[in-house]
Formats: sequence, C-alpha cells, structure tokens
Amino acid sequence: METALQTEFERLLRENRNAVERYVKFKIPVSEAEDVLQEVYLAAYLGFERLENRDSFKAWIVGIARNKCRDRYREMARELELVDIESVPEEKLSIGIHGISLKSDVSEALGELSDRDSEILRLYYLKQLPQADIAKILGIPVGTVKSRLHYAKSRLRGKFPERLAPKKEEVIMNNTLNIMPEMIPEYRIEKSPLEPFPVKWEEMMGWFLVPRLGEKLSWAMYDFPEKKKTEEVLMEVTGRATVHGIEGVEIHATEFDPMDQNATGDNPVCRTFVAQLTDTHSRILAESHTEDGVRKLYTFLDGDDFLDNWGFGEDNCGNEVNLAPKGIITRDGDSVDSITCTGSKNVLDVVGRYTVTIGGKAYDTVCVVDIENYQDGVASEQYLDENGKTILWRRFNADTWAIGKYQKPWSELLPKNETITVNGNRFVHWYDCVTSYIL
Repeated sequence: METALQTEFERLLRENRNAVERYVKFKIPVSEAEDVLQEVYLAAYLGFERLENRDSFKAWIVGIARNKCRDRYREMARELELVDIESVPEEKLSIGIHGISLKSDVSEALGELSDRDSEILRLYYLKQLPQADIAKILGIPVGTVKSRLHYAKSRLRGKFPERLAPKKEEVIMNNTLNIMPEMIPEYRIEKSPLEPFPVKWEEMMGWFLVPRLGEKLSWAMYDFPEKKKTEEVLMEVTGRATVHGIEGVEIHATEFDPMDQNATGDNPVCRTFVAQLTDTHSRILAESHTEDGVRKLYTFLDGDDFLDNWGFGEDNCGNEVNLAPKGIITRDGDSVDSITCTGSKNVLDVVGRYTVTIGGKAYDTVCVVDIENYQDGVASEQYLDENGKTILWRRFNADTWAIGKYQKPWSELLPKNETITVNGNRFVHWYDCVTSYIL
C-alpha cells in the first residue's frame, strides 16, 4: 500500500476503531475477540485500496467484522458438535461477549415445523452456515436452498405473528387498566438477621422490565417529601428484533408526565428499546424516540451518545443478572446511613437482607446498593425479592449533583429528606419507584 493510502487508512481506522471493537466484543466471547479484531484489521488493510467511496469506511469495515464473526461462529459450531441440540428443545445456543450460553428462543416453534423446514432453519440460523455449505450438506442446488429457506422462514414467522406497536391514543386509553396510585403506598424497611440470598435479577437497569417475550408492567416515580406521583411509565415487550445482527426483543415504553430530564417535548413520551437478556447480563442494544419532530436512534455502537444514557458495564455489557454479596460495599445502620465502598464509583453490590412492608404486605428482600453505576452523582438502593423483582427503588443525589441546573445543593433543595454518606460524601434522597408487581 502506498504511503498516502496507508496514512488515510490509519486515519479512518483510528476514527472508527471504537465502533468496530464494540461490534466484535458484543458478538464474540472476550477470549476470542482480540484475535478476530486482528483478522478484521488485516483484511481491511489489504482491501482498502479497492474501497472507492471512503465515506462508507465505517459501514465497510463493520461489514468485514460481521463476516469475520460469522467465520468464528462456524468454527465454534464445529467445536459444539458434541452438544445434543435436541436435548434442549426450548433453548438455542447463543454465542456472544460472555461466551456460549443457552437462551430461550424459537426452538419450540421449530419443533412444530416439518423435518425439512426445521433442518434447513437450524443449519442456517443455529449453525450460522452459508447457503453454499448448506447446499453441500443437503445435496441440493444453492437455488433450492434459497427457495426452501424463503418458505421455511415464512412458515416459522407464522408461529410468531408480528404485533403492531399500539397507537399513542390506544396506550393512553388503556392506561386506566394498570394505573399506579397517586401517592406511594406507605412502607417500612427492617433489617433481617438472616444472611442475604443470591438472586437472579433480569430486569433492565432503571426500567424494571425483564426483556423477555410476554413481559409487561407499569411503574411510577414518587417525589419526596410529598410522596406524590410525578411520572408513570407503561412498558411492554412487543416482539423480536435485531440490532447490528445481535438478537433481542423490542420494547415499547410510554412515559406520562415525564420529569424534566426525561422530557422530549411530547407528553406522553413514546420510546422504543431493543434489549437482550443473556444468562449473565441484561442490556439495552438500542433506544429511539422523537424529539422536536425528529426521530432519534441510538445503538450500542454510538459511543458516549449511547453509553451516557443507556449503556452499563464494561464494553456496554449491561447489568449483572446473577447477584450475591461481593464485599465491595458495606454499610452501617439499619437503613442506608453510612456507606463505604472500595473504588469511588461505578460499583454495585448486595449489602444485606431486609423485610420491606409496603401497602400492608411484607416482602423478604435483598438490598442492592449502586454507587454511580446507574448515573454519575447518583446512588440508589434497590430491594429485590426472591424472584428478582423490584419491590422498592430509592434514589439519592450527591449534594452537588446537577448544581449548575438547580443552583443549590440538594441538602438545601430538600432539607426534610433523608441523607446518607458514601465514602464521606453526602447524598440526599430524591424520589422512589414502585411497580405494578406489588399492587
């Protein structure tokens, strides 16, 4: 490659390297990602001279990454030949950032199809084989493979008829079915002498919905000290979706009377998420909404624009599903009075077991404390029952959080509210959230 061409390649790669790495690390186990990335960069370097439109560099190199990931899938599929796929009829093998795992998918529907349809769909989707390889395995022309795939996919799609997103007017009309109370139910939090139990927490961080087909709920925010509802959100999983080739589910969220930081100029605010649940993490892949008449879309490849609002964890891996005490956060007092954590921020841990009595009903819970993992300057405590469902979520702001906007520290804005200390720094209780799960 000529020097000028090489310089241009290095510049474009430098500008787009983060997007490529995010893509590969979402698709491929961490242990394999670096090798795949080196293959991507080498293939891109060797083929750069043939790229006529340099403005399409990002799409072009992500396409190379997609092909290299598929190559690795095929290698891993061969390594998985000893796995009896038929022994897990309601699961399918999923390969991604956290390795090979089992996740609920369409295998049950495949079992309802004919052997011929099921066979070709498994080869194409489960083993990620190209059509030419399928043709060799089945001993049929590539054209026949294309035809059979087309009709098999149509018959499979019939098992999962597409659900149209509800119109805004319909959502508003149906809101009366799951309306949250205007005042938060009275609650009491009492420390339990028992050891905290491990819990499987599959909810999307900050949104309380499990990203799985059939799930829906309502939840609301309640400002303190008034304890009055300020915002209500309806959420429902409406179908399957993929983002940059990564499979998840589509979720519609409707926010009524949104708070200032959630407002987009509409009331209600209608958002669409694509989220994914694996055996280790729950994560958001994309979010879209309309703001000032313009439809905005953010995906996990969009860097800080995505991470600042929707991404969590290393490489946007999401929030952990399997929770148990790690010992990185400790606290004194029967409630959150004084918190000490190793590391100043971006940590989350189970800190104890508590009985939460709310609306006259008692729940055995573990308390998960989050220090600036959800958002900078924000601490929270989340009480989860043995089903991994949120019973109560409480938000605390650092005294100087968003002081440029509010002009005063939170201890002056809300002098009657509870305060806590985190590594010696003061945080002030702002609002709580509860969901329709407890009603």
